Amino acid sequence: MKCKKACLIINPRGGQNLAKIPDVLAVFAAAGWNTEIKLKEFGGQTMKLATEAAEEDYDLIITYGGDGTLNQVVNGVMNTKGQNSIIGLIPGGTANVWAGEIGIPSDPVKAALALVDSDVRKVDIGHIEVESLTFPETTQDDQQQNHKGSQKKKAKATSKTKHHFLLMAGLGIDAAIMGHVSKPLKYRIGPLAVGASAAKELPKQHPFPVEIRAGALRGGEVLWKGEALQVVVGNTRRYADVVEMTPNAYIDDGVLDIRVITAGDPLSTMEQIVSLVLQRKPDNTTSEYFHGAHLTITVPASIDIQLDGSAVKLKDYLSKSDREALAHAGDPEHVMVNYRVNAMPRALQVALPHTYDDALFEESAHTEEAAQQAEGSKIEASQETANDTAQQNGQESEEDLEHARTLLDNGRKVTVIGVSPNPAKKDAFIIAGTTTSQSNGAATPAAVTIDSDATMMKSTGENVPPAIVSKLHEGETILVEGKKSKRGVIHAKRIVV
Repeated sequence: MKCKKACLIINPRGGQNLAKIPDVLAVFAAAGWNTEIKLKEFGGQTMKLATEAAEEDYDLIITYGGDGTLNQVVNGVMNTKGQNSIIGLIPGGTANVWAGEIGIPSDPVKAALALVDSDVRKVDIGHIEVESLTFPETTQDDQQQNHKGSQKKKAKATSKTKHHFLLMAGLGIDAAIMGHVSKPLKYRIGPLAVGASAAKELPKQHPFPVEIRAGALRGGEVLWKGEALQVVVGNTRRYADVVEMTPNAYIDDGVLDIRVITAGDPLSTMEQIVSLVLQRKPDNTTSEYFHGAHLTITVPASIDIQLDGSAVKLKDYLSKSDREALAHAGDPEHVMVNYRVNAMPRALQVALPHTYDDALFEESAHTEEAAQQAEGSKIEASQETANDTAQQNGQESEEDLEHARTLLDNGRKVTVIGVSPNPAKKDAFIIAGTTTSQSNGAATPAAVTIDSDATMMKSTGENVPPAIVSKLHEGETILVEGKKSKRGVIHAKRIVV
């Protein structure tokens, strides 16, 4: 991916995501990227940082955090008019669902390499807002007849909260659980903190009335009406990184997929739980599945909501007058919220690893297998040419052998973490790894750049093509001749593999 100016927005997660920053920056510097760091310091700041980065016209805005941090970056970018920034990810959260969907490595250095060798694609995102509130209304005549009416109040739009989602929106049990997860505990024990919240919140949950319409609230076709335990609006497929809650979803089809976990007796509820745990998908006999581009979902105001795994508060969608009206209404279970949910077709640019198989796309951008076969043939042809040249020129082989011996004795040792093509140059590669400091023996980050000017050889002095580095494995050691910059970049002149 071509990039000149990148912004790395980091959720430090109590310092957990800071240790590998020098290694990541070395990879980006080796790719020729000018990278600025923005560090989240308090809750809610990430969205503001992303808006600033989009307004400053960064080519690439990189999220280093979990799905919740990614969601805030998406919202920050989408809040910027005329934005053209691409969003990339280095996973550093609890579940990392988006990373799992598109095959981003969990190791931050390998993720940085994957980001360098990535494709840019336009994807759909979801948008949600409160369209109106329906309040119970009791008149004097109603009281005498023991009958209650209702009063609908159109909500005033607010831009102070998150309206967009990349992965999914949830109404019901999942939002209640995520809304009560202790962040300090989540940073310490990860998914177990979610389990602790689930054990506390599940007994409190109960079925709630739901109405889902296609299009507008009035006049739209009723897709489903009844009692449910959970509603999921999916733009992608994975849910909590283990369940395919919306298995038929595509991220470029212009529609959203909806899964409703219907309410039932204790036996059917247990069957649903077993299906989610063992089969990694909902039981179709106790759930409903459909899709649409524009939806209205009506639920009680007491039902929690989450976007991309992060809880969102209803009051944040409401104006001051709407919040006051809701507070005066009494029991929120008797106030119905009408959520307007829309698909925004191909509204966001994202970076996807070049090796991604396009499973979420109806239209595939490339055929990976053909590209790999072509690359393999190229390596083999280059190898044969290099071997023929070495055999025909004995004097050159002696020189190369001498250079190899010198590197074996005095070369800079680099322990390989990963390798990536460098799209900025033809037949160029980046090797991410570590070197040992001569002063204190500590491991320091290194990113070795290799292009057509570099000489690659084996310890025997035999020349090999630069593309041979793509076969290097993690933990292998190479010997490099070249100066190391302050960022840890080594522009290789000679390398022994």
